[in-house]
Amino acid sequence: MIKNLQNIQPISFSKLIHAKHIAIPSEHGAWIFLFSPLLIGLAIGGLSKGSFPLMLAMLSAFLIRQPVTMFVKIISGRRPKNDLYASLIWFLNYGVVLLISLVILILQKSIFILFLAVPAIPVFIWHLWLVSKRAERRQIWIEIAASGVLALAAPAAYWVGLQRYDSIGWLLWGLSWLQVAGTILYAYLRLNQRQLKEKPTLRELIKMSRDSFLFNTALFAGVLILAFAGWVPTFLPLAFLIQPLEVIWGTYHPAISVAPKKIGIRQLIISSLFTIVFIITWLLV
Repeated sequence: MIKNLQNIQPISFSKLIHAKHIAIPSEHGAWIFLFSPLLIGLAIGGLSKGSFPLMLAMLSAFLIRQPVTMFVKIISGRRPKNDLYASLIWFLNYGVVLLISLVILILQKSIFILFLAVPAIPVFIWHLWLVSKRAERRQIWIEIAASGVLALAAPAAYWVGLQRYDSIGWLLWGLSWLQVAGTILYAYLRLNQRQLKEKPTLRELIKMSRDSFLFNTALFAGVLILAFAGWVPTFLPLAFLIQPLEVIWGTYHPAISVAPKKIGIRQLIISSLFTIVFIITWLLV
């Protein structure tokens, strides 16, 4: 490690501040994994004096992983050593905001929210270990696990809004996590379709989309059962119908040679639509 950090050349302050590749997560699609559950929790639980510091805490915790990840890449020899200063600066920036936000939440007697951060620790360590081994790309299980951690924003925002614990928060977490897991499966389907040289037969396309279709359809069916049982709002299944319909569309329109950015933008729209419909149908009760 010491050898890797020798002979670091100083860089200007302006370059430190504008080092976007260190300050902003490179996985642009991950933003919706945070904001969808967070917005759901805020909308359903309502706003309180703790909502703003909670949002700052969630956002800074989400962002701080980027400079930490870059630091691991630097000491692993994957990034230039001159990125070290920028990594440390952004780590400190996000760390200070996170610490202040948590102190405010504790002073407002929302200390129970801190326990939701516990699952993030092993998942983050797992991610950093993969980064150190140059094996973090296309790891579906770590992405699903990480999305489960981010989905904890839903119960956190819900409980802070209510200013008390309520078991409904866990239901919001489970529904948010399963929805994101479904989108991850679909994203992998689309990325696999990109590698096709020509459009295969319909049977082959259906076979490729089987896992994504079955998961998202089963999730829709499960929420439908919950609605019939009266455990969730009557029209909530409409939100969970969006992704299965998208999977069907994606099956008949394979993403052959489609740019990953275009795939990501479309999924961002679908996930945003899900979030809006989820909130509206829940509040119709």
